[in-house]
Amino acid sequence: MHFAQVVDKKVVNVIVAEQDVIDSGMFGTGWIQTSYNTLGNKHKAGGTPLRGNYAGIGSIYDSVRDAFYSPQQYPSWTLSADFLWEAPIPKPEGIYTWDEPTLSWIENVH
Repeated sequence: MHFAQVVDKKVVNVIVAEQDVIDSGMFGTGWIQTSYNTLGNKHKAGGTPLRGNYAGIGSIYDSVRDAFYSPQQYPSWTLSADFLWEAPIPKPEGIYTWDEPTLSWIENVH
């Protein structure tokens, strides 16, 4: 199983361990189970999702919603019901970069 160590709502470490090892306190406190197969509150193999998203170092843990999600990328983006950040307007097809000052997608032309 995967566990994320949370300090002040932020993931500082992620390890693979058995529940009894976590319960022993060998690695300290603040460990919360996370699922490598969960993204956008969906389980990749069709199983039951666990806590919104797989926790990575730097992820946020929201104890009220019992979910992990990445830090907010831009002030204008909002967190979806599936714990993913969304721009105020949908991204067009192709390769685009979000431009926060204009609140628009800019096409990457090479």
